[in-house]
Amino acid sequence: MPQPPFQPTDRTSSAATDVNPVVALKELVARLYREQNKVQDLLSSLGFALRSFNNLNQFLELIPLMATRVTDADGGVLFLYKSNGQVSLEKLHCQDIHQRKQIRKALETATSAVTTSLATTQIVPATATLDAQVSHHLGSEIQLFGTTILVKQAERGRLYVFSSDREYTWTETRQKLVRLVADQTAVAIENDELKVELRKKERLDRELEIGAEIQLRLLPRQCPNIPGVSLAARCQPANRVGGDYYDFIPIDRNLDRADDKNNNPDNCWGLVIGDVMGKGVPAGLIMTMTRGMLRAEALNEHSPARILQHLNRVMYTDLENSRRFVTLFYSEYNPQTRRLTYSNAAHNAPLLWQAATKTVKPLDTFGMLIGLEAHSNYKDAQVQLEPGDTIIYYTDGFTDAANQNGDRFDEENLVREFKFACRHCQDPQAILEYLFAQVHKFISGATNQNKDDMTLVVMRIN
Repeated sequence: MPQPPFQPTDRTSSAATDVNPVVALKELVARLYREQNKVQDLLSSLGFALRSFNNLNQFLELIPLMATRVTDADGGVLFLYKSNGQVSLEKLHCQDIHQRKQIRKALETATSAVTTSLATTQIVPATATLDAQVSHHLGSEIQLFGTTILVKQAERGRLYVFSSDREYTWTETRQKLVRLVADQTAVAIENDELKVELRKKERLDRELEIGAEIQLRLLPRQCPNIPGVSLAARCQPANRVGGDYYDFIPIDRNLDRADDKNNNPDNCWGLVIGDVMGKGVPAGLIMTMTRGMLRAEALNEHSPARILQHLNRVMYTDLENSRRFVTLFYSEYNPQTRRLTYSNAAHNAPLLWQAATKTVKPLDTFGMLIGLEAHSNYKDAQVQLEPGDTIIYYTDGFTDAANQNGDRFDEENLVREFKFACRHCQDPQAILEYLFAQVHKFISGATNQNKDDMTLVVMRIN
């Protein structure tokens, strides 16, 4: 007897319908898991590239590609804003090779339109104009999303991701992923700029090192042997290159002599100290120029006042153009007569300790700054020195040194400490060390120590 066809019971039908949703759910979870892993792998790769690439352009090549992959879109494009305010189409990625040419043409047209708009309206940044032009030229059928590249709170570009799929939607997750890629782009741009700044700083540091080395070589390496005189000197710049200057110039006006002019006991000696207004490389360059011109002038048979007058006339134009001035004290010492002739161009007057009277007096004459007036006149003066007499030449870094309360180590303090040093110190080097130590002790605790260059020359008659 033939059997009726099999008819599923309600129980069997219910089991089948229960299995299908479970399988579908498992497949959905598996797919989401795979997509999540893909996104994580892509973002990890982008982070690795950020750490590894030294070339910013190579890294930027990845940005539209990564933004496209993590969002399952058709393509991406990166625009950057130039320093002149213009917009540049930097990188483009498009999954469809045939569509790529059309997309690029549309984006180039949009870029040109933005450039024209900026030239007339001066909109900075160009975000609103760029958004409108890109959306217009890509067409309404393109699903478009853009986000800003922010570097130090400044808009530096725009990242767009697009899809031609009408069913494609910009979910919150996809938008966050695009913003994440944009943030990585901003980090890369900032890192590159920091590297450029670091390289510039390294070059500047090297130039400063060279400048400091040259300046150090131009200053006397050691004090000369002047008959009947003991000397000590130190220049302590506030920066690596300073504007303070001192020199010992052997003056032998008989240039036909065959013997060593530095060892000739009959030589007079020029002792000079100066200060260029300002610090750093510009001051150092002017100091170097002053040294060369002064050494040339010292070979002529002129008085200190006439030498300063000639120096002022020669340097006036250059100093006026640089808006800097030079204070300078120039003196000539004759070992045979123990007579010091001097002239001052508005520098801190050297202090003379007279051993016989145990008193201190300044050595000063009237004279304007070098470079202030083209036809300035200067005065000569002279003093007869005796055994035990001591002179200090110094720059205003000593008297202007300030402590944490803002009080200055003024001339009154310097005179007092100088008197003490002359009574208790055995030689010029000990006097120099003592005076530097007193200034450093005075400014200890100050936030801006050694704010100015400090130079000291000590001369004692044996």
